[in-house]
Amino acid sequence: MSSSLVTSAQPPPSLSRLEGGTSTEVNHSPPASLLSVVVSADVGKGPVVTSAADITPPSLRSVAARHPPRSTNALFAAFQGSSIYEEINRIGKGAYGTVYLARDTQKDRFVALKKMKFCLTEDGVPMAILREISLLKQLERFDHPNIVRLLDITHGQRYEREMSLHLIFEHAHQDLATYLEKCPSPGLPPAKIKNLIWQIFNGVDFLHSHRIVHRDLKPQNLLITRSGRVKLTDFGLARIYDFYSLLTSVVVTLWYRSPEVLMGLSYATPVDVWACGCIFAELFILRKALFPGEYEMDQLNRIFDVIGTPQAEEWPENAAVTRSNFRSRAVVDMKDIVPEIDDEGADLLKRTLLFDPHSRITVSDALVHPYFADVDKEF
Repeated sequence: MSSSLVTSAQPPPSLSRLEGGTSTEVNHSPPASLLSVVVSADVGKGPVVTSAADITPPSLRSVAARHPPRSTNALFAAFQGSSIYEEINRIGKGAYGTVYLARDTQKDRFVALKKMKFCLTEDGVPMAILREISLLKQLERFDHPNIVRLLDITHGQRYEREMSLHLIFEHAHQDLATYLEKCPSPGLPPAKIKNLIWQIFNGVDFLHSHRIVHRDLKPQNLLITRSGRVKLTDFGLARIYDFYSLLTSVVVTLWYRSPEVLMGLSYATPVDVWACGCIFAELFILRKALFPGEYEMDQLNRIFDVIGTPQAEEWPENAAVTRSNFRSRAVVDMKDIVPEIDDEGADLLKRTLLFDPHSRITVSDALVHPYFADVDKEF
């Protein structure tokens, strides 16, 4: 089974299908939804979806039909106010909004409430925001064990030139970054590392099979419940913010970015595989990132220190930087970087961190890698 590939929201003229060495050119006019530009229709799991309308619920489709495509009224008609959620305290602030611990007063349960602010255009809020977030909401019906549940979508205050949406998620105990910080010496047992990275791959595989590229995988976006279950969060939010956010400058960590992103190239699902590889290594070395770069060139240099500097014939023609900016380096054995990893784990790690995204392992193939032959899938 092969993972489907989704184009990025960046505006390069085309994107090649990064699978099997074949290429499919795709236009990069701003897509109407997260799922509107699809490179592969060979989906092994879940419904085959080619547009937002395919899984947007009838109630939302009727809203869209009754209102102009960019009507703010459509947004308010689709989503209720947030009065049933009682904020308790702020638990985090990131690139895509501020998160609060809140209580659902109707169901008497704790939830995570993420506030996202958007600019209003002359015609109101673009309907694309409604489509994007409604698509994320539809994933809840699959109740995947490694995907955080989006329980509700409400609207907050509306001002003259801006408004806020509140995404209501299930509440988890902590994120992976906190979990690793609290881990005592000598670190996580090998079996626990295998279980955690398997769960991460499993969640990413679900997203890719539904044509969603996470784009911002990192320990802070991986939640861990008290029972040890890993849940991916913040998928799709980078995509929503690309065109419509109030943010003029977003500080996003470089540490988990793939070479193609750092080079300003088009990208697809292999960017998530790269991030998984970085996180995989971090599970062994704990409070230290594999590639803790301070800026783009530094990040690439740190990457090439490990995977080697690509040969001239491997260097992408349309890269934002030239190969002459980097000195030649040889490939380093992964077991020299992560001494505690076994041979099969080192092979999997190496295949997630290949320079060429065409050659990088897919998440579906990673899940059946020999490293996971004896994985404990319980949590």
